[in-house]
Amino acid sequence: MLRIGVVGASGYAGGELIRILLGHPEARLTYVGSETYKGQSIAKAFPSLHGSDAPVCESPDAGAAAEKADLVFLAQRNGWATQFAPKLLSAGKSVVDFSADFRFRDGAVFQKWYKLDSPSAEILKSAVYGLPETRADEIKCSSLVANPGCYPTGAILALTPLLANRLIDPSTIIVDSKSGVSGAGRSKFELGYLFSELEGNLKPYNIGVHRHTPEIEQELSAVAGSPVTVSFTPHLVPMVRGILTTTYASLAGQAETASLIDLYRDFYAKAPFVVVFGEGEYPATKNTQGSNYCHIGLKVDDRTGRVVVVSAIDNLVKGAAGQAVQNMNIMCGLDERAGLGSAALYP
Repeated sequence: MLRIGVVGASGYAGGELIRILLGHPEARLTYVGSETYKGQSIAKAFPSLHGSDAPVCESPDAGAAAEKADLVFLAQRNGWATQFAPKLLSAGKSVVDFSADFRFRDGAVFQKWYKLDSPSAEILKSAVYGLPETRADEIKCSSLVANPGCYPTGAILALTPLLANRLIDPSTIIVDSKSGVSGAGRSKFELGYLFSELEGNLKPYNIGVHRHTPEIEQELSAVAGSPVTVSFTPHLVPMVRGILTTTYASLAGQAETASLIDLYRDFYAKAPFVVVFGEGEYPATKNTQGSNYCHIGLKVDDRTGRVVVVSAIDNLVKGAAGQAVQNMNIMCGLDERAGLGSAALYP
């Protein structure tokens, strides 16, 4: 039985992670770190967890986490894991980090977009970008996995088969994403996140400057074998969970919808959490809520010579906690699906 620690347990992603881990057949939660709720049950932060056997929260401490856990999830703010993770790694522990600290191969990119000091080049070299559908072999051999961002997860899964098969012009990619407000985190108290501002409203934000842009570009460039630049626009919608991402790109040649659907199904044949819809079917966020699944649908627009690919995920599960557990399973030699087989909540 794996001993598991969670640091940053009182945020939305941390709470969802604990919920999933409590039902995992091969994992036992042995350390919970939360400065806000130290000395208290995590159920104080999440009453939905009343009745669980999660340990009492402790003040985050690398030594205590290393003593009590074999693998530790870090679900703290950007910049925090840069100092905390090396202490766990030097103690021989494995780490899955939710922040952006270790996602970039080039530390200068992290510094430019996040305005924080980058981790050392040595630790960045050892980190693996944790998208299981594209990097499972690397994840298996790593003790430090950088869990992807929620927006990048939906965008990369939507576009990778096309880029891997040279079927689109990489210079024409547009990514349009719409997210539920939980993606902003539990501690966001800005005016724009008030119920009276959100309800019945739909708005874009951070056009051209969203921090997930270089993450999307890095991973798509790796697939394409050359630099890829995307136009990325996120939107905030008045719902709690879910991300719907619509991507557009010009085709490099002739293609039919049915043939591309077959290509996607072949590409993701060994990816248990990717579902490729049939012709004329398209994803909806409600159908992935609470699950670790990514739903994908696509259509060739013959009139414009473009292909439109739509993906839907739950931003707190496949976009965060569920994907982190999927990474843990791969790192530890477990069935990739362990603890993650639940269907979406509906309605």
